[in-house]
Amino acid sequence: MNRVLLTGFGAYADEADNPSGAIARRLDGQRIDGFDVSGAVVPVDTEQIRPALSAAIEFTRPDVVILTGVAPGRTAPALERVAINVRDFPIPDIAGRTPIDEPVVTDAPAAYFTTLPVKAIVDAWRRVGIPGYVSQTAGTYLCNQVFYLARHLLRESTARVGMLHIPATPPRAAAVAMPPIPSMAIDHLEEAVRLAISIAARHEGPDLSIGGGAIS
Repeated sequence: MNRVLLTGFGAYADEADNPSGAIARRLDGQRIDGFDVSGAVVPVDTEQIRPALSAAIEFTRPDVVILTGVAPGRTAPALERVAINVRDFPIPDIAGRTPIDEPVVTDAPAAYFTTLPVKAIVDAWRRVGIPGYVSQTAGTYLCNQVFYLARHLLRESTARVGMLHIPATPPRAAAVAMPPIPSMAIDHLEEAVRLAISIAARHEGPDLSIGGGAIS
């Protein structure tokens, strides 16, 4: 059976209603292009993320893993190119932990590249009018950690694995001091995630050879 694991995060800091977790809940149990989607909400907790992710992977046994997280300030959905083996938190997790320059996994590779067809997904977004891009960094907070862990845990698997950052939603943006941060309606974000799942599941062969780099 074809299976997709879609993860989002729970509440943290000012994200009382994290849209990544909301979308994971919305799509849990749905079927997209012949793939059964299992949505899981994982905690913004550097010590609990690995057992939560491992349990979700063990339960789902996925062919595709798409990890999502909100990144306030991002202008559009962004597919991450690489996860790095470092935790250097700019804010505490929900347990108050702030690791600095610590590895995600000791004695493991410095980085893992995504195995999602990120250029094909961005191309599909643009064809239906969804702005989006390839990002060169997932940061050094929990989104990077869950991305690195998923690639590490599934390093011997043929599963496609990658990270998708989404911008804030309008209610969250409206609560920020002026000027407001960029935002996108949650229904549009869900559409972007649905299309990412569809392309990741159906794409055959190498990724599209189209531009997606950055100067800095």
